[in-house]
Amino acid sequence: MAEMTAEKFAQRAFDCDLVDAHQLEAIWGELGSRDVPLNQFTGLMVRRELLTNFQVDRLLDGKRDGYYYGNYKVLYMVGAGTFARVYRALQRDTRRDRAVKVLRKRYADDSVTTEQFLREARMVMPLRHPNIVPVYEVLEEHRRPFMVMDFIEGQNLRDFIKVRKHLDLEVSLRLLADMLAGLHYAVGKGVTHRDMKLSNVLISSHGRAKLVDFGLAAISADMSEEAIAAAPNPRSIDYAGLERITGVRKNDKRSDIYFSGCILYHMLSGRSPLFETRDRIKRLSVARFRDVTPLGQLVPGLPGYVIAFCNRAMDLRPERRFQSPGEMLEELNHIMKRLQAGDMGTPVAAHDEAVSEEVADDGLTAQDTPLEREGENRTVMLVESSIAMQDAIREALKRRGYRVLVFSSPSRALQRFHDHIETEPLADGVIFSAGELGDEAIEAFNVLGEADATRHVPAILLVDRRNKDQIRRARTSEHRILLPLGLKIRQLRSSLYQLLQQRAPTES
Repeated sequence: MAEMTAEKFAQRAFDCDLVDAHQLEAIWGELGSRDVPLNQFTGLMVRRELLTNFQVDRLLDGKRDGYYYGNYKVLYMVGAGTFARVYRALQRDTRRDRAVKVLRKRYADDSVTTEQFLREARMVMPLRHPNIVPVYEVLEEHRRPFMVMDFIEGQNLRDFIKVRKHLDLEVSLRLLADMLAGLHYAVGKGVTHRDMKLSNVLISSHGRAKLVDFGLAAISADMSEEAIAAAPNPRSIDYAGLERITGVRKNDKRSDIYFSGCILYHMLSGRSPLFETRDRIKRLSVARFRDVTPLGQLVPGLPGYVIAFCNRAMDLRPERRFQSPGEMLEELNHIMKRLQAGDMGTPVAAHDEAVSEEVADDGLTAQDTPLEREGENRTVMLVESSIAMQDAIREALKRRGYRVLVFSSPSRALQRFHDHIETEPLADGVIFSAGELGDEAIEAFNVLGEADATRHVPAILLVDRRNKDQIRRARTSEHRILLPLGLKIRQLRSSLYQLLQQRAPTES
């Protein structure tokens, strides 16, 4: 092979349309001769920003393509995944930096994958939101599909955490809020993400989270294990595994909720909640989703209501998760306000111990047939942020015939109650718990009792008997009472039953 000289290299760069004759003449003039070492020539080309090191290496390797995609001049590669490579590129007419994502050749030769890449990328093009990386064009050139996106100065969340090991609570919640805002907007446009993972969250130089790669997870839970295992995208296997276990259809927005919870868990703890394995069949196992180390064990000192929030997002029962990104974002905003106010909640260990005392067994098991069904045809609203407390109280009341509506946000509970008050009351009575919700539960209890439309609704406020200030501020009446946190469930049932029985005649 003939030795590569500076002149031969310059000709190759010219033939590939990377430099023009005027630029080359300027370089030769600056060097004072064409008989210069190759590395001297290439070094000057890079310093003058006429070529990048990426382009120099390709030219030296004899590559004749991959320098342009449409109107975009490739500068260098910024990332590579299973499906595609991403390049930083310069738009020739506007001179703007863009990110160009090119489907790998092995998949570009597959007409089904190519069509899916183009179709799903076009589906994302209408999305315009501060927390979603916009897609400007989706094209195909020389049988190589590619999409053109905004170039984000920064790094993905996976690399962000790798450097920092884990993120503090405030940063984690703020980034999650950005992600949920993007998801909420996309759901409103009929688009779910289907590939929520650390590397699909970009962190800008301003510290904002932006989502990429909507809709590119291509497999479903209905496929055989062998077909799922052979699928190219590992994260789509995780989605399929989750949906097989939980029995939901593909594109259920609650799957994005689950993996958003996983991202929060990873940001706070520095590790994935799902054990990592290269065995794709094992990625589908039930144990992988069930055997999750409690977040509180990994991150001591987290407020109990933050752990409850993460647990709810990752609940394997879809009906008990947040039902939409908007609902999860609303609860997250409530949590961030509590933190900003300095409310760190109950320590996790004490909280866990209190749960068993507060909902002590009333002598029934799930299989027992109770002698009396005092809750028959009655609906109770429970306002409580602790997942464990929600589950225990709900199950105990359901076994006595009650229908139980659970809300973790007092403001949302009141809004729902008032939305229905003119037609048919949403519930016959309300139980507020101030254990984690604190002053918000007190305020909601008082608001319910002050409004003309709801002042006759029976209500119970569970409050720490040691918190004299909360007890003083709670406005009670004959059918609006306080009960201490730590009571037996049978005491709660008895008080609830008496209140419902003596409900004011105007509300019968």
